Amino acid sequence: MRRRRSSEAPCDITTDAAGPRFSVVIPAFNEERLIGGCLQSLARQDFTGGHEVIVVDNNCTDDTAQIARLYGAIVVREETPGVCAARHRGTLTARGQIVVSSDADTVFDAGWLSRIDRTFRQDPVRVGVAGPCRYPDGPWWGKVYARVLFEVVHLTYRVTGRVVYITATNIAFRKDAWSGYDLTGTQGADELGLLRQLRSRGRIAFDRGNPTLTSARRLTQGLAYNLVVSFLFYYVLAVTLNRATGRAVIGTAPAFRSDRSRPASRRYRLLGLTVAAAATALTARLMDS
Repeated sequence: MRRRRSSEAPCDITTDAAGPRFSVVIPAFNEERLIGGCLQSLARQDFTGGHEVIVVDNNCTDDTAQIARLYGAIVVREETPGVCAARHRGTLTARGQIVVSSDADTVFDAGWLSRIDRTFRQDPVRVGVAGPCRYPDGPWWGKVYARVLFEVVHLTYRVTGRVVYITATNIAFRKDAWSGYDLTGTQGADELGLLRQLRSRGRIAFDRGNPTLTSARRLTQGLAYNLVVSFLFYYVLAVTLNRATGRAVIGTAPAFRSDRSRPASRRYRLLGLTVAAAATALTARLMDS
């Protein structure tokens, strides 16, 4: 297990009488390789208003929980597998006025929380603040995809005032505007389901200039895999079918804990090219639903 060097400060969990301003919720399943970097970057935040970090142990079999405790995080356990159940448990535990959702394979620059705080304070009735994510270590198409996606989100927000998509690795919301995650959902429910809920309660801002930096390990499976399996099956179909039936017909996508790339099969490559145009149309329709 990796031990923290003496120069690496634990996460700031300073509170006032009303509790911390922010609770950063990090779901984790066997994240011992990357969670240290995530928690180091949270410890280095320049925000002085007080924040706590909650790591949700979602059935880890490695040293994730122990590492999180070394960095001063609050560790809670959620035995129901899946990111929605883990985020739900972490948010229930949160004492902060504002809950910030992110991921264990993500790092943040020092001003990330301060910029979120500033955006909330600009509008007292604002219920959420979202930002983009970037894949600094990903394949070229992954970097282009993320840039284009969030530029579209930004432009739509500037023109209409409406946020049409959020990433669960960079969304903050007032806890009193939250009524729970859809526990039948997989990856998409902690984004589209949460967005739908927040939009029904008030205004959401999108700050293009406050990104998170996320591991691109899933993208190393190839463009076709991410179009066909990750997006169409585990995102579009899973969100739609699970919401319609009220239960988890399609479960959580496989977890990737390695950066090693695996070339897609010829079948996936051909299918990926075939569905690329359809995926674009489905994305637009789903984000606006």
